[in-house]
Parts: sequence; C-alpha cells; structure tokens
Amino acid sequence: MKCFMNARENLVTEAIEGLLISSAGEALVRLDGFPEIKVVLRRDWQKRQVAVISGGGSGHEPAHAGFVGEGMLTAAVCGEVFASPSVDAVLAAIVAVTGDPGCLLIVKNYTGDRLNFGLAAERAKALGLKVEMVIVSDDIALPDFPNPRGIAGTLFVHKIAGALASEGASLEAVHAAARDAAANVRSLGLALTNCNIPGAPGYHTHLAEDAVELGLGIHGEPGAETRPFAPADELVAIVADRIDARLGAKDRVALLVNSLGGTSPLEMAIVTSALRKTRLFARVDAVLGPAPLMTAIDMRGFSLSVLVLNRERLRAIQAETSVATWPRLNARPDAAARIIATPELARTTVAPSDDPAVHAFLLAATASLASHAADVDALDAKVGDGDTGSTLALAAGAISGHLDQLPLRDGASLLQSIGERLLRSAGGSSGVLLSILFTSAGPSFATDADWGRALLAGLHQMKRYGGAKRGDRTMVDALEPALEALVATQSLDAAAQAARSGANHTATITKAGAGRSAYVPASALKGINDPGAEAVARLFEDIAHQTGR
Repeated sequence: MKCFMNARENLVTEAIEGLLISSAGEALVRLDGFPEIKVVLRRDWQKRQVAVISGGGSGHEPAHAGFVGEGMLTAAVCGEVFASPSVDAVLAAIVAVTGDPGCLLIVKNYTGDRLNFGLAAERAKALGLKVEMVIVSDDIALPDFPNPRGIAGTLFVHKIAGALASEGASLEAVHAAARDAAANVRSLGLALTNCNIPGAPGYHTHLAEDAVELGLGIHGEPGAETRPFAPADELVAIVADRIDARLGAKDRVALLVNSLGGTSPLEMAIVTSALRKTRLFARVDAVLGPAPLMTAIDMRGFSLSVLVLNRERLRAIQAETSVATWPRLNARPDAAARIIATPELARTTVAPSDDPAVHAFLLAATASLASHAADVDALDAKVGDGDTGSTLALAAGAISGHLDQLPLRDGASLLQSIGERLLRSAGGSSGVLLSILFTSAGPSFATDADWGRALLAGLHQMKRYGGAKRGDRTMVDALEPALEALVATQSLDAAAQAARSGANHTATITKAGAGRSAYVPASALKGINDPGAEAVARLFEDIAHQTGR
C-alpha cells in the first residue's frame, strides 16, 4: 500500500521529529539517542514531582508521545512500529525524568512491554531510583483469558496518574490511584478492516466485505470473533452490551470513544450517536471523544472504553491538562437536553389540492430521479464526489413523500411550494440551485401559465445565482436545451431528445466551468457524461416514455 514515507527504518524517528516541530510539540523535547533511544519528554520538567512514564510500540498515535504534557505523561518511550522499546530506551527515560519523588511506569499488558519496562525498572532501582509499575489489562474481548491485553482504557490510567502527580502526590499515592484506575477500566473494539503497516507487505488477514472483527488487537492481530457486517446501531450495540455485561449493577461510568485511525469523523459521530440507543449509555455520566486517541495506524474501526466512576476518579479525569490531544469531557451527554426550538421561518401557506394528471407527472419525475440514483452516483464518482444521484434522489423524495400537502391544481403555488420544500430538505448546492429554479418559476407561471416558459425563467435565475452556463459541463447543458425544445414544440419527446443530445455533448467537454468537475483534469473528463446532465436526460426520457408525448 502506498504511504508517505522515506525509508521504513526511519519511520518512527522522522515521525518524532515531525511531532517536535508541530503545533503540539512546542512544550516537548527528546533525548539524544536516535535511533536506539526514542524518548519524548516535557521541556519544562524539573523532577520535583512523581514522573509518569508510558510507551510501547509506535503506530498508535497520538499515544503515547502525544499525551506527554502537564497533567498527563512526563515522558513517552517509543518503540518501532508495533514493537516494544528496548530496555535501554526505557531506562534512559527513567533516569532522565526521575527525581527524589520517584517514577511510575504505566504499561499495557503485552509480553514485550512487561519484560522490557519491568527489567528497566529493576535496573533503575539498582541505581537507587524509586520506581513503581502498573500493568493495564482492560480488553474484555476474551472474558475467560487470564492475561487480557491493554488497549485504549490505558489512557484513563495515564490521566488519573498524571493528575495526581501534578498535584504533588507521593509515589505511593500515584501508584495506588493508577492501580485502582486500571482495575476499573473495560475496553472492547470492533473493526471493518485491518491495518496496513507502512513499508511492510500486507500480511494481515483481510476481512471480507460482509464481515467485521470484534475484539481485535491494536496491532492488527486477529479478533476474538468474526461477525456479519450490519448497520451501525447493531454493531455499536454489540460492543456496548459486552462492556455493560462486565459492569456492576449500580456502576456509573465515563465513556471514551476512540477511533482506530482510519474511521472518518463522520462515521465516528454516527458511532457516538448509536451509543444513545444502548443499555450502556444509561450508565454514562461523561463522554470523551470521539477522537483518534489510541489508534492502530489506519484501521477502520472503533473502540469503547469505560472507567467506573467514583468521586476521586471523576475529579482526576476532569483535572486540567496541557495535552491538546486529550479530549474535553462532556459531563452532559444527554443529546435530547440540547435540542432547542427552530425559529419560525416565513413560509408560503397554500391549501393542498389535487390534480390527477399533475400528481401522476410528479410521481413519474421523482421516481425517475430515485431509480437512476446509483448509476448517476457511479458516474459522478469518476469526475466528482459520487453523490449527484443521491442528492437528486433526496430532492425527489422531499416532493414525492408529500404530494398530498401540495397545491397540485395551482401551478404558480405548486412551483413555489416545491422550491420551499427543496430548500428545507435537499442537500448540497444542487438542492439550493433547484430551489431557486422552482421558486423563481412560480411568479412566471402566475403571469403566463406555460410550464416550459416558467421553468425556463426559473433556470435563467438559477444560472444567474449559480454561475453556470451552457458549455460549462453541468446539468444546464441538458436542462436548458430540453426546456427550450419544450417551449418551442410543446413536446416531451422533443425535450427528451434535446436533453439527451446536450448530456452526450458534455462527454466532449474536457474543461468544466463550474461544479466539482472544474477541479478535475481533462483526461478524467473525456468521454464521460456530466452526471447532472445525464440525470436530466434520463428524467426527460422517462417522463416522455410514460406519458407518451
């Protein structure tokens, strides 16, 4: 798989250098020791408080170096991608940041991390340093497994230990709070795909399109089980219910919603919305995220982590931190309580009326747009963002689903009502442009009851505001000749032929003057009909065929 890299052996060192010069790296420094020693630490550290160190293999960014800062980690020890850092690297971090108050190591429960951090701790103790270690085993994917993995719930332990350390608590108190936090976190993840390691061959098992993996590790290791793909609500409920079953009857929790790296913010918002419908959400007093916090490079998936709350744990996760990547806590997660009334907007109120011919015509037109949505989307995917058909189908649905509310016997009011309904319901710029067309067509029809001339007048206003003209490779290239033919001949057949000719002509236009295609090179446009023009041509062809005119 293609990725932005120079050489695989330099991936982590170059990533750390990038972090240090980024906006998140102003308060960070690193130890001199590349490539064997890769340690990021606080620039302002004075060894006057308990140091909190974590780390592990890279590829989980922003964990761990992204959580170095006041109120969280003092230092992060970075291994190569998905590989534990060396004993010497961990020891160097301990020696660099540990003063008289001592040091706490927070380690995820992987064999390499336990061994390397543990041996480094023993060597540091031999040097006279006070060091304690806590191991986090929050993954509940295998409930009967005696040695669960540490995953994103570890971040709660970072936050709680870091909060107490920043307050000047003793090593004993920080260690006890970290152990307490580790005992009260539960995590589980689900993914649609596995991850791709930069510079490495794809050796992970690839999930089938109709499958998801539950309880997979953050290094791409296989999950506890493979399940059928399902809607987001069902997949989120599976994860949430498993976690809920591992909680006490009266437990209240903080919920951390974590992206595994390749899941879009839009999808993560849908995951978060789906949580409202689960049993687990009834226990939630605070939400953190959604955000990419402990990722698995580019894995398309999410994990949920909960921290069972008491007064001290809640106070610690609410404590201030300078770490920008730590998400703000929402202590009022009830979405219903955040809904306020929509202000009344001026609307044209017209009594609905029926006209069988107009009713049939509108049903045919809207059905055409809906039936061709997938084909038009596929065409748009070649030259745009792949949503033209869906957008037009959404506009059609806004009309067809409310025909009984429209004044079908009053042409001017009908056009105006369609324009207003599109403005409320249709998406993107296409919805606004079509709203302008119909809204402007209404007054024209009131003075001249000719559908073609009214729609052509509306089109002229749409062109004025939208900026597109014939030849710019937009729906105008099919719509304008179709309406002109309709006005001239009063024939839908003639209009359909003109629309088809205009749509096919767009395949010869290799420089778009408007719309998303304006940013597409000529080589990608040649031979491909504009999606909007194609939709218009199919619309006129369908209604001409159905009406026989």
